[in-house]
Amino acid sequence: MRYYPVFLDLAAQPCVVLGGGKLATEKAEGLLEAGATVRVIASRLSPKLEALAADALIEAVDRDYRPGDLAGARLAIDASEDQAINRMSWEEAEAAGVLINVVDRPPQCRFIAPAIVRRDPLLIAISTSGESPFLASALRVRIERWLGREWGPFVALVGGVRRRLRERAVPIADQTRVYKRLLDSDLRTLLRRGRSADADRLAEEIAADPSRRAGRVAVVGSGPGDPDLLTVRARELLAGADYVLHDALIAPETLGLCGPDSRLEDVGKRGGQVSTVQEDITARLIELARAGHLVVRLKGGDPFVFGRGGEELSDLQQAGVEVVVVPGVTAALAAPAAAGIAVTRRGVASSVAITTAQGPGSMDRLPDLARAADTLVVLMARADLAAVVAVLARTLGGSKGAAVISKATLPDQRSVSGTLDSIAALADEAAIETPATLVVGDVVSAARVPAGIPNGSRA
Repeated sequence: MRYYPVFLDLAAQPCVVLGGGKLATEKAEGLLEAGATVRVIASRLSPKLEALAADALIEAVDRDYRPGDLAGARLAIDASEDQAINRMSWEEAEAAGVLINVVDRPPQCRFIAPAIVRRDPLLIAISTSGESPFLASALRVRIERWLGREWGPFVALVGGVRRRLRERAVPIADQTRVYKRLLDSDLRTLLRRGRSADADRLAEEIAADPSRRAGRVAVVGSGPGDPDLLTVRARELLAGADYVLHDALIAPETLGLCGPDSRLEDVGKRGGQVSTVQEDITARLIELARAGHLVVRLKGGDPFVFGRGGEELSDLQQAGVEVVVVPGVTAALAAPAAAGIAVTRRGVASSVAITTAQGPGSMDRLPDLARAADTLVVLMARADLAAVVAVLARTLGGSKGAAVISKATLPDQRSVSGTLDSIAALADEAAIETPATLVVGDVVSAARVPAGIPNGSRA
C-alpha cells in the first residue's frame, strides 16, 4: 500500500492553490467545502474564482507562484500545469514539510485526492493510487447508484441513536445489536420515500430496548448459479447475516459474498446421498431466530419454484418468526435463456409450462403439461432423463425439439440439443452433469442451439 488513507480536518486551516484554471477552481471549491482558508495564486483566474474572491470567500493573489508562497500552509495544491512552477513548489513544500499535490504528477505528490461519494455525513473515498483516475471516477458513479441519497440522513440518524445509547451507558454488545437491527430495518426505505418522521419513530422503537433479541429469517433465492444474478437485496442480507443456511449447490462465489462473521451451514439435499431432513432445517431456522440472530435461508433459483420456500415460510410464520422473502431468478427461465433459448417467441410459442422430474406423480403429469403449453421446461431432469423424454416422445412425437442445459450461467455451463428421440443419448455422450434443465418445444429449433454438440459458452 503506497498511500495511507486518511481524512483531514482542514476547518480554518490555511491552504494554498496554485493556478487559476478549471482544475484549480475545482480544488479551491473542494477545500472551501471542507472549511479551509483558501489562498489562490495565479496571474489569471477563472470567472468562478474571481467571483469567490469578490465575495471574500478566497484570497486571490494576482501573479504567478514565487518561492515562499507556501509559508504557513497546512496543505498545497499545484494546479498551475507549469513544469517550472511544479518543480519549485514541490521543492519548497518538501523543505517546509507542507503536504502538496502537484496535479497529474504522482512523483510530486505527498497526497492524492480521491474520487468521493458524498452522502454527508457519510463520505467514501476511492483511490487507484494514481494509476487510473478514470477507474476511480467510474467506481464512484457505481457506488453512488448503489448508495442512494437516503444514506446521508440514515447515517445521521444512526449517529443520533449512538450518542443516546452512549449517554445511557448501554453495553457495547447491546449497542452493536441495535446498530445491526437499524441496518436491517426499513429505515432506509422510509427515508428514501421522504417519511422521515416515521423513520425517527422506528429508530426510537429499536433503540428503546437494546437488549431485545429480535431475530429474523430471510428466505432468499440465489438464482441459477452466477452470483452476478443475485438481487441487490439478497447481497445486502448475505453481507449482514449472522447465519446462512444454504443449499448444497450454491456456488462458492455466492457464499463468498457473506459477511466475514457470518456462520455458514450446509443444509442441502442431494439425491442418493446423506441429506438434511426438511423438518430439521425448519427447526434450526426457528431456533436461531428465537435466539435473536439474523438468518438467511439461501436457496437455489427462486425459493418458491420447486424450492420448498412456501413450506418454510408457512412453518416459520406459524412459529411466530418474522420472515422476509427475497425472490431469485428461477432456473426454469434462466437456464434456457443462458443457452440462447427464448421459452416464448412470437410466431413460435406463446405459452410455457414449468414442472420437475422429481417427486411423486412427476411422470404422470408430463403428458398433460406438454399438450397444454407450447414450451415445456422440466427442472431436475438429468437423473431420469431417458424416462422423461420417453414419456414426452409418446405425447409430442420423437421429432420434437429438445435441449438439456447443465450448470446454467456458471463458467462450466454445457448444453446439447436434438430431438426427444435423441436427446438422452446426446446428453450421455456429452457427459452432461447435474443440475440440468430440459427444454422441449419448437423454440429449441428456432434458437439454433448446436445440435448434439456440447456448448460451453453462455449466450
